[in-house]
Amino acid sequence: MTGHIEEVLFEERRSASGPSVGVITLNVEKTLNSLTLNMVQLMLVKLREWRERSDIACVFIHGSGQKALCAGGDVQALYRSSVEQPGGPCEYAEAFFEQEYRVDYLLHQFDKPVIVWGHGIVMGGGMGVFAAGSYRVVTEKTRLAMPEVTIGLYPDVGGSYFLNRMPGHTGLFLALTGASFNAADALYLGLAEGFVEHEYAGEVLNALTETVWSTGVAENQERVFDLMATFTARSKTALPAGNVEAAASEIAELCSADDDLTVINTIIAAQSDNPWIQKAAATLASGSPLSARLIAEQIRRCRGISLKAAFQAEVLLSTAIIRRPEFAEGVRALLIDKDKNPAWQHASPADVPQDLIDQHFTAPWAVNPLGDL
Repeated sequence: MTGHIEEVLFEERRSASGPSVGVITLNVEKTLNSLTLNMVQLMLVKLREWRERSDIACVFIHGSGQKALCAGGDVQALYRSSVEQPGGPCEYAEAFFEQEYRVDYLLHQFDKPVIVWGHGIVMGGGMGVFAAGSYRVVTEKTRLAMPEVTIGLYPDVGGSYFLNRMPGHTGLFLALTGASFNAADALYLGLAEGFVEHEYAGEVLNALTETVWSTGVAENQERVFDLMATFTARSKTALPAGNVEAAASEIAELCSADDDLTVINTIIAAQSDNPWIQKAAATLASGSPLSARLIAEQIRRCRGISLKAAFQAEVLLSTAIIRRPEFAEGVRALLIDKDKNPAWQHASPADVPQDLIDQHFTAPWAVNPLGDL
């Protein structure tokens, strides 16, 4: 069929020792490799197959083109699903969340090494794939963010788990403000294993196929770390300066209050000499007041819970959000009409009623769709 693009490519590259390196290429360059339901379904099938096969030694995931690993989920498709079935069930969107979280969870639990090449933009759903790798590579052009507050959503795809594991209050701050951060920040936050210049991507993949793999998973994880060490050593002078560590004490102060609303209002009112903090505060101020409250609540509720429980909590909250109008309005303003003037339901975070927040955390079904994770 002419003009048809395979949205995700799978390749098995035979290694020197026999087993293959499974390569996944997110292949929708024009949308910055944003994930569709079709893509996550194909990935789920292939990853389940590769996990069981003894002739697949490791998995390497990257994005096509030079701009992004993955800029998120296909938000326009989620928007259509939300507006076409107000009040839900929103079949496409709900199926997407469930399948996407299954892929992320499977990658987290994969056993075999999963190398994720986080070059360029890594946001939203892209962060879910990236965070799940056992060896997460950042490059000089890596730009990571969870900017869901700008569209009436919240950092999902395991964010409820990994944001809670970042130092101090940095996870909460990044979730509320959607602030973008780079390779150095990702290393500081515990979100990446190594910094490698992007020009070495092809060499890294070749080195993986030249590796003599073991039958033992632990040995293979070590082999990946040893192999990557030569590339990180070569790259270290190119590491850009980060923002998060330098702002850590200011972030701690902004997020020190015990209640969510005070934290949110303190960040919005921040008077900082640091332009990165100023920009972060401005994003929160213009974002969805409802989202800000849900983000803070979700992060607090998920503190200390297992990864599985976090995904189960996320599929519930995502379903609750997609069935209500705030998300569709956020997407309309940013991506559909592009007027950048969303009519949020509440004038400020203080105006969001507690019972509305509580409703978002009340299951709309008898059985959680991820109950069998």
